[in-house]
Formats: sequence, C-alpha cells, structure tokens
Amino acid sequence: MKLATWNVNSLNVRLPQMLDWLQANPVDVLVLQETKLTDDKFPAAEIEAAGYQVQWFGQKTYNGVALLSRGEAATDVIKNLPGFDDPQARVIAGTVKGVRCIGAYFPNGQAPDSDKFVYKMAWLEALQRFVAAELQSHEKLVLMGDFNIAPTDADVYDPIAWAGQIHCTPQERAHFQALQAQGLSDAFRLFEQAPKSWSWWDYRNLAFRKNQGLRIDHILVSQALKNDVRACVIDKLPRKNERPSDHAPVIIELA
Repeated sequence: MKLATWNVNSLNVRLPQMLDWLQANPVDVLVLQETKLTDDKFPAAEIEAAGYQVQWFGQKTYNGVALLSRGEAATDVIKNLPGFDDPQARVIAGTVKGVRCIGAYFPNGQAPDSDKFVYKMAWLEALQRFVAAELQSHEKLVLMGDFNIAPTDADVYDPIAWAGQIHCTPQERAHFQALQAQGLSDAFRLFEQAPKSWSWWDYRNLAFRKNQGLRIDHILVSQALKNDVRACVIDKLPRKNERPSDHAPVIIELA
C-alpha cells in the first residue's frame, strides 16, 4: 500500500500535473493541500476518470484539502477538527483499506509575534486532541500533509538564518514532538536519508536550483504501522515542471 501527500498550491493550475503524476505513481491514497477551490468547482469528474474516488473540502482562494483513494471510496469521512470552530478548510480524514488517513494543511503562522501564530498554536492543540481521539478508534493511523513545521535543524538548509523564524520556532517544534509523543513516528526519518532533503523550496531567489529548502511536508505513522513502513521518499521531479507547486510529493510504502 502506497500513500502520498502533496501541497499542490492550486489544483486549478496543477490538475494536469497531478493527473500525470498519478499515472506515473499510482498510489493507493493521495492527500492534497491548498486546492484553493470552492466545493462546487472541484474537478471530481476528472479525478474519478483517472480511477480515484475523492472526498474534498474547500473554500474560495485559500486552503482546501482533498483525499483521493484508488478504486474504493474512503469511509467515515471527517472534515475539519471536531470541536474547533474554524472557517478555514484544513483537515480531511477517512479510512482506506483499514488505514485511518488524516490529511492536514497546518496553518503557516506568518510570524511568531502575529495573530496568525496564535491561531496556529490553538489549531495545533486542537489537532493533538483530534489525533488522540482518532488513535483510540483507529490503531492503524497515518497523519500526513503540509505541516508548515521543520522539526529539526536537519530539516532546514540554513539553521542559523532560520533560527526562531516561522516553521522553526521552539513552540512549533514542541507541537511536532507532542504528536510524536502520542506514538506517531516520522516515516521519513525511519530510514537513512540523503542530507539536504527538502520538500519545499521558495519560488524566489532560485531556491530550488540552489537546493535551499525546508522539509515541512511529513507523514507520521502510528505504532501499529511503524514496522510495516518499507520506504518513505520525497519526489523532487514535479518541482522541475513548468509552473510547478513549490512543494514536492512525499510518498510512503507500507507492507
């Protein structure tokens, strides 16, 4: 079973790229972030024609998430964080082939001294409560998406320059560690990886060409799945496309 996460940064723009990628990489589950589409504009027909069932949850201009599953539809679908009043479309969860799949677009936070950072902290606390509840019901669970958190200095191209900046603050990293404390493992770090492995590169300053990026897109697996993880990779190839997303897909393979 293969699962993947990809912040497509506008599905309206990136739909052909995503469909081409799925044809070359027929994963069983793909969660998307930043679809940036209202529900009535979502391209469900095109995705279903490619062999995928799809659940989506969007809003105009910003955010938006989706859950694609090959062949069979996800069940027990939840949209957004229960008990957390939030107008932003950031979370979608469903069960596919016995695995609880949570796709999430974590808030950016903007800057540590901003109202958006306060919102991010509250959102992360609500996510932890949600994940704890989901783990009670679903032993096999995967949390994946754009976390907007670089969990360690090894996930940042210039740790000194980024120290204390958004994505790298001690508060954000503490929330990442709190998710791990619930029994979730960072699948990418279960394997020896090449140094300077990033999942996001800024569009500006030739960042991709210089490989100046961050690893902020993650797949976390529950204890019941940890020993079944066979591989976890970042696919940089789509970042070379014309008009690419600034994020690359992350893929996990389970036995």
